[in-house]
Amino acid sequence: MVEERAVQNMQDSDDVQEMGRRDRKKAATRRGLLRSAARMFAERGYQETTVKDIAAAAGVTERTFFRYFPSKEDLVFAEILDFVPLLKEEIARRPADEPPYPAVLGGLLAAAGRLDGGLGILFVGVPPRAMSTGARRGSVLAGFEDGIADVIGDRLARQSPNEPTRTRALRASVLARASVAAVRGALIAFTTRDDAPADPPPSVEDFAGLLHEAFAVLRSGGE
Repeated sequence: MVEERAVQNMQDSDDVQEMGRRDRKKAATRRGLLRSAARMFAERGYQETTVKDIAAAAGVTERTFFRYFPSKEDLVFAEILDFVPLLKEEIARRPADEPPYPAVLGGLLAAAGRLDGGLGILFVGVPPRAMSTGARRGSVLAGFEDGIADVIGDRLARQSPNEPTRTRALRASVLARASVAAVRGALIAFTTRDDAPADPPPSVEDFAGLLHEAFAVLRSGGE
């Protein structure tokens, strides 16, 4: 009986190790697809990059790509959702007395710096107007906004502990959605420039500059 239990324990341990290897391999493949897509979107543009291109760059087949992402759009959506926890961490780390808009901007830039692709798929090469307007996009956008609202609400609770909860939640919601609008405005400006092709082409630093300008508009009240 003791020997049987020992054998079973060994088998269980082997199964756990094998599952761990499979999970690590899946995670590595997913990261590879995201990195390849971010690089190719930045180099070629979102619309000019195909699923076949992304799969080939990542060293996998198109069939493998579709095991991870139902479409090219879903790959972008996955990158956005992966970004939300990083963004929440960085906003929470901002100085306790910092106003909401500077905190979100600083958090955005800090979180983006933690991505393998710099500002990543969210900020490079994907025109917002090229994305679908379906329920999936709406749910991802809401998730992004809600993540920011959550952490802004926590910061407001510490800054103004006597403020009514309902009022604070409304403020956090409005501030979060205005922040996302600023990001989208900067994205549209970045990806729809009508000036002559630049040499070198627009860079991540250019987009960061647009983000600063967009948040300055928020802070000024549009004046």
